[in-house]
Amino acid sequence: MNQLLSGAISMGSLVIALFFLRFWRTTRDRFFLYFALSFAIEGVHRFASGLDPALSESTPLHYLIRLLSYLLILWAIVEKNLPRKPPGADRPR
Repeated sequence: MNQLLSGAISMGSLVIALFFLRFWRTTRDRFFLYFALSFAIEGVHRFASGLDPALSESTPLHYLIRLLSYLLILWAIVEKNLPRKPPGADRPR
């Protein structure tokens, strides 16, 4: 039962990654790219941990992979809210 749920979560994460990737392709906004990468990392990690029952959720590697995924989401939000310079603002007159 645990492997079935892990597979469903993996599939859902990868579908969401494709969803954000589609938005990135149309807008070229890095915000969507970071979200797509985050969900792809989470989906692949869930898939791999579902295949190998020896990978326990209490191992440090498990938490480091999730931390990377969540940090990508946080970075996307922070970068989206940083002030932007207008084009050509740094050229001397």
